[in-house]
Amino acid sequence: MDRPNRRVFTETLLALAKNDRRIFALASDSRGSATLNEFAATLPDQFVEVGIAEQNLVGIAAGLAKCGKIPFVCSPACFLSMRSIEQVKTDVAYSGANVRLIGISGGVSYGALGGTHHSLQDLAVMQAIPGMTVLLPADNRETALLTQELVDYPGPVYMRLGRETAPRVYEDDYRPAIGKGTELLSGFDLTIVAAGELVRSALDAGHLLRKEGISCRVVALNTLKPLDTEILLTAAKETGAILTVEEHSIYGGLGSRVAQFLGESCPVPLSVAGFPDEPLVTGSQEELFRHYRLDAAGLVERAKKLFRRKQAPRF
Repeated sequence: MDRPNRRVFTETLLALAKNDRRIFALASDSRGSATLNEFAATLPDQFVEVGIAEQNLVGIAAGLAKCGKIPFVCSPACFLSMRSIEQVKTDVAYSGANVRLIGISGGVSYGALGGTHHSLQDLAVMQAIPGMTVLLPADNRETALLTQELVDYPGPVYMRLGRETAPRVYEDDYRPAIGKGTELLSGFDLTIVAAGELVRSALDAGHLLRKEGISCRVVALNTLKPLDTEILLTAAKETGAILTVEEHSIYGGLGSRVAQFLGESCPVPLSVAGFPDEPLVTGSQEELFRHYRLDAAGLVERAKKLFRRKQAPRF
């Protein structure tokens, strides 16, 4: 049964921490939203609660890392990526500390709580920090396996997780690799490139396009930085058009990264699907996806428009 990725993360982390006393979980009055109550009760000596003090949260984590511990900082993405960014840049990244920053309820997961709780800039901020790895797992399996991988992964990491149930994308034999994308659907007319919990919508859109006679390739990226340029270059050369899909501002996220790379390596018609540069309307996550055409039906419309651009004569 599909569950929220944040819950899968904390269950996986607890199982790992029971056998590895180096692992610590840290929260900023966020043990509820991060589903860390069981962790705190089971392993109180490996849990740190700092209250609403995100700057202190990250500073303490950096200190623990320098003492040989493996701190997992669990805080809402909207606050972790904004309030503590100086400490992330200076205390964590500058010193190369092995701190895992887990942005809970990323994107528009908080829905109707509005702009104060949306995190549509976190990927832009985090990927601009030198040495920071940026991860966006798509489903429960990928979340669990990437969490396991992070225990001994070198350097600082930011991993964004959603709040709601994450629909299944991958089969039981799937093994993710940091920095490597996955081709979920083959095709030669255009490619949809998606990251995070919108991968399922992208895959559904790919199947709908096939029914309408458009051969759509779907590529999933679990890592925004480092970017899998090889899979992107192959897709651009073989399909000739790229649609990127992300739960983020259209500025500074997946679309910007792909555009920068392809602009230098293989320019093709490109469309960036994300949230516009304006205050968002209020609604649930599902309602916001539908309103901003980030659901499967909306992505089909965007892909058709891109396909027409590809077919149009170029001057």
